[in-house]
Amino acid sequence: MNITFKLALLLTVLMSLAGCRYVTGENGLLRNRGGDYTDALVLPPMTIPDELDSYTIDQLYVIPEQVALVTAPFRDVPQPKPIEARRNEGVIIQALGSKRWIVIDATPSQVWPLIRDYWSGLQILLDYENPSSGIMETSWVEVDNDFEKRHKYRISIEPGLHSGYSEIYVTHYENLRTEPIPIVISWPEISNALDLEKEVGDSISQYLADRNDVYQSSTSSLLAGSIQSERKANMVEISSGETVLELRLDYNRAWVVVRSALENANIDITDSNREQSFYNVSFSGIQEEVDEPGFIGRIFRGGGSEESVESLDYSVRLLDTGTVITVTTEVLNSSENASEKALELLQAIIGNLS
Repeated sequence: MNITFKLALLLTVLMSLAGCRYVTGENGLLRNRGGDYTDALVLPPMTIPDELDSYTIDQLYVIPEQVALVTAPFRDVPQPKPIEARRNEGVIIQALGSKRWIVIDATPSQVWPLIRDYWSGLQILLDYENPSSGIMETSWVEVDNDFEKRHKYRISIEPGLHSGYSEIYVTHYENLRTEPIPIVISWPEISNALDLEKEVGDSISQYLADRNDVYQSSTSSLLAGSIQSERKANMVEISSGETVLELRLDYNRAWVVVRSALENANIDITDSNREQSFYNVSFSGIQEEVDEPGFIGRIFRGGGSEESVESLDYSVRLLDTGTVITVTTEVLNSSENASEKALELLQAIIGNLS
C-alpha cells in the first residue's frame, strides 16, 4: 500500500511538471513573450498616395538600422542613474524690517549670468553692468500700464554669510514722466515702492528655484568671480593675537543673526542688552557625538550617566567699527580651558549663522 502511494505521488508530480511546460513552456499557451521584439521585422515606411496629404504621418519611434541589425537584446535591464539631491537651503527669501533679500546656495559668479538671463527673458535691457561689484541696473520700464511714472530696478549680488552662498538685493526707483530723465540716479536705501520691489524679488527667486543648473552648472562669470572672495562672516586674528568674528553687516542684522546662531546652536542665553551690545551665555564647549554604549557596556558601566561637563559663563560682545561688526567672547569666570572654549564659542556662532 505504501509503495502504491509513492508511485501515485511520483506520477502526479511528473504530470504536473509536464502540465506546467504545456502551459508556460517554450511552446505553451502562456509562454514568456518578453524577447519576441528581437524577432520583429523592420518594415518599410508607409507610403501615401500623391493625391493625399501626408504631413500628419511621421516616424514616432525611429529605430536606426545599425541598432536593429547589430545590437544584441538586453539580458539585464540597465539601472537608471541616481538623481542628485539638491542642497538643503536652495533659494529662500529673508527679511528684516523693510529690507528683503534672496539667499541662494550658489556663488555670485554662478548667479550673475542667471540674473542676466532673467532680464533677457523679459526682453528688458540693462543700462549698467558691473560684474566685479555685482551690480546691474535695468533700463526704464513700464509697470502695470502706469502712464504717470517710469520705473527702474537695481540688482545687487553679494556674497553670503558662508562660502558658496550669495545674497541678492532688489531696489526699485521711480520717476515722474513729466520730469526729465535723470542722467545720474541716486539710488535710495529703501525702494520707492516696496510692493514693486517685492514683486520682482519674488519673481527672481522663483526663476532661480526653477533652474536646476543653479546648483550644478559649470557656467559662471569670470568677471563676477571676485565677489565670492569676500564672504560676510570671517574668523580673523587681530594684532593682539586674539581671534574674533568679523561680520560685514549693519548692526541691526548682526545683532539678530548672532542671537539666531546662539539659539540654533542650543547655547543658553542668560542675559542680553542690545544697547550695551552683549549676550551673556552659558557654554560648555562643542561636544563630539559618540555612539551610545551597547548592552554589555551598560552592564559594566552600571548604567550610570555620563560625566558632567563644566559650563562657563561668557559674554559675547558686538563692536561696531564702522566698516565691520566685530564679535568677541570674554569669559566671566576663571577656568583652565576658558580661552580654548572661547574659540569654540566663536566657531559655534559662525557655524550656525543663517
